[in-house]
Amino acid sequence: MKEIKDKNVLITGGASGIGKIMGKMVLQKGAGLIIWDINQENLDSTVAEFSEIGKVTGYKVDISNHQEVKAAASKVKAEQGVVDILINNAGIIVGKYFHEHTSEDIGETMAINASAPMYVTLEFLPDMMEQNSGHICNIASSGGFISNPKMSVYAASKWSVIGWSDSLRLEMQQLKKNINITTVTPYYISTGMFKGVRSRIPILKPEKVAQQVIKAIEKNKIYQSMPLSMHFIRLSQGILPIKLFDLVVGKGLGVYTTMEHFEGRKK
Repeated sequence: MKEIKDKNVLITGGASGIGKIMGKMVLQKGAGLIIWDINQENLDSTVAEFSEIGKVTGYKVDISNHQEVKAAASKVKAEQGVVDILINNAGIIVGKYFHEHTSEDIGETMAINASAPMYVTLEFLPDMMEQNSGHICNIASSGGFISNPKMSVYAASKWSVIGWSDSLRLEMQQLKKNINITTVTPYYISTGMFKGVRSRIPILKPEKVAQQVIKAIEKNKIYQSMPLSMHFIRLSQGILPIKLFDLVVGKGLGVYTTMEHFEGRKK
């Protein structure tokens, strides 16, 4: 069981959605909270709100910009010390058919969802390795396991995160480092990011997701998938012929039409 109290916890995208909820939870457990977010207004209001609970600091960072990540990481280490727990939470989605994407859509999605967690981790992992303790939690998606119309680039970015995240876990084991890696693969969450999604499988409540993520970190879980039906879908992928899987998941569960009315978060 991992103790969160008195640890430095950094959450990207921590000024809204499940990032903000997780931040409040770790503060209530006695951790020091470091928030990275691109939205200065949300960042300022969250820091002001959370300052009544515990020690919290905020940094405006565009994690798609590698140089900004390096500069912000240096500042964090100088001002806050070693980051003990890193939660790579920030993400975006562009919900449309692939041919409707612009090159900018593709570049931004891959930069924020796939590359940024690696760049951010690269800045803080060496300190964790030196002190031989730490935890990295990567928020991926069930979209990293299941192909789905109108989220092809998003799915690609999350498949990337899952492959990298679990490879990193194995590397830490081979190097005999006491650094745990948790990969989180939730279904749709009822936040502005997925506004308009319609699903036969119940959409997850952000508070429940945040609670499960923090619990997974405390228990050093390798994977945290939710809801339970996601395990059935993964099992089905391995045992069913692809056309039958498409029939069960696409038509039976209606997953392949969930994005038909997608609106997303307005900029």
